[in-house]
Amino acid sequence: MEIYKEINTTASKEFVELLNNQLSRNKIEEGKIVEGKISKITEKFIFLFIEGLKSEPVLDINEVKTIKIYENIKVGDKISVLLEKIEDRNGEVVVSAIKAQKIKGWFELEKAYEKNEPIIGKITSKCKGGVIVEHLDTGSLMFCPGSQISDKPLKDISHLMNEPQKFALIKLDKIRGNACVSRRQIISSNKKEDKAKIVEKYKVGDVIKNAVVKGYSSFGCFFDVNSELDVLVHLQEISYSRINHPDEIFNIGEKHDLLVISVDKEKLQVGCSIKQLSPDPFGHISNYELNKPYKVKVVKIMDFGAFCELEPGLSTLLHSSELSWTKKNPSAKKMFKVGDEIECVITEIDKEKRRIAISHRLTQKNPYELMEKKYPIGTEVEGVVKTFNEYAIYLTIDDLGIDAFLHCNDLTYGKDPEAELKKYQKGDKLKVKVLEIKKDQQKVRVGLRQTKADPFDWFKYKKVNDAITVKVVSSDNKGLVVKPEGCELDFIIKKSQIAINSADARPSRFVGSERIDAAIAELDLKKRKVSLSIKLLEELKNKEAVSKFSSPLSGKNLPFSSLSDKLEKKQKKEKK
Repeated sequence: MEIYKEINTTASKEFVELLNNQLSRNKIEEGKIVEGKISKITEKFIFLFIEGLKSEPVLDINEVKTIKIYENIKVGDKISVLLEKIEDRNGEVVVSAIKAQKIKGWFELEKAYEKNEPIIGKITSKCKGGVIVEHLDTGSLMFCPGSQISDKPLKDISHLMNEPQKFALIKLDKIRGNACVSRRQIISSNKKEDKAKIVEKYKVGDVIKNAVVKGYSSFGCFFDVNSELDVLVHLQEISYSRINHPDEIFNIGEKHDLLVISVDKEKLQVGCSIKQLSPDPFGHISNYELNKPYKVKVVKIMDFGAFCELEPGLSTLLHSSELSWTKKNPSAKKMFKVGDEIECVITEIDKEKRRIAISHRLTQKNPYELMEKKYPIGTEVEGVVKTFNEYAIYLTIDDLGIDAFLHCNDLTYGKDPEAELKKYQKGDKLKVKVLEIKKDQQKVRVGLRQTKADPFDWFKYKKVNDAITVKVVSSDNKGLVVKPEGCELDFIIKKSQIAINSADARPSRFVGSERIDAAIAELDLKKRKVSLSIKLLEELKNKEAVSKFSSPLSGKNLPFSSLSDKLEKKQKKEKK
């Protein structure tokens, strides 16, 4: 064998040129799909001849069976394979028929996706969230979500399995090599063409006979027209009466006539109305007057009141606040039932908003006006304890049915009204005084302590600096609790007000039941406020003693106070 050491020779250059021409003609590159000719078929392998390669690549027989071409191949046929490696570690050529098929299939899917063309595939199996679809032309596997199988829910798809059918490509992921398809889009597009022809048959003003109630939602009711078109009747077009949901009027399967009021050829929608097939009952509203009683029929009961009809189709609202004068939070469910005829007064007619308001309580006498006449402010009335809360009692005045408000501060003149409140029980009878009547607000306030003599009147003829005798009830670090003789009220003398001398201002000096004198330091009859002070009384007495038993020059009567005067007189005598 001859070894060429010089590559610049003429023979070397000719060899390089011939080698480059051969490789450029065959274009053998890794990662490309090439055609291989079958040279031999055994039980386990298929041998291929690919021009330009130094050895024959080998395909596993199972790989060929997987792509379903094994039964039709023979020696001499050509197979497309992906050239993965020209030479591996063992010096062999590595090719793949499956990968070649997938790449070819992906190119076909890309073309269909770019041109927005449907592809032919079949559902081969179910998976989580949908089904697997096989592309018939290339064998590529694609995913179809469950929501894209049909335009309506399907419980069983066995009739669709392994059946060739059209699919629309809706998503391609080139990085992951995933494809997503939709059968629903194909069905909808076909139906859209058919639906456009159906919609063209209807015009505004047409009357559709015997449309069947198919379903409803919070915004309207759906009807099936001749099993070819679904139309919507909006909530506002169902009835002149106010309704909250179509199920208040319709049942599934019922038949009704519809009036076509709109046709949208772009959205392929037909809008219909039921109420416009009958005259507007609100046109008769001029027959009714405000503040006059009329018989109404209860048609629907709600938590906030009841809907009633003055006449068929002419609905009104009876709010819960207009049910009763005396009941707190009255319930229409407890007072009426559907179909009852009751008397009400029309309180409002709004033609623009097509709204009518009525009141049931206005047909009865206002008990608060009767209260004002029968029990004016300042009179006493008997009531029964009905309910409690943390700070008040509600009394029912039986002959009128009014609940009067009795605050705990109006129970007693004492300083612990909340403790006084706990003494009463439901059903107790109390005689109280009417303090306030607000008939517009439907409120009555009463008081219990006002029926008794006010112990604070004990101070009515007293004034500031007056001395009074009190009895010590108890003592603590803050001061003394005392009760004036002849008075039912307790007061506090603060520690700082017990004595002038701070050493004597000790509450512990008193054990209780002592009778002592104190002065009124502060008195406000309107605010019912009194302050007592022993210190003030001592100061007043000291001042009084000084004024009675001392002269204006009493400061000079102290020892040696006249010594300066005597010295001055002596000095004058000596000078003379």
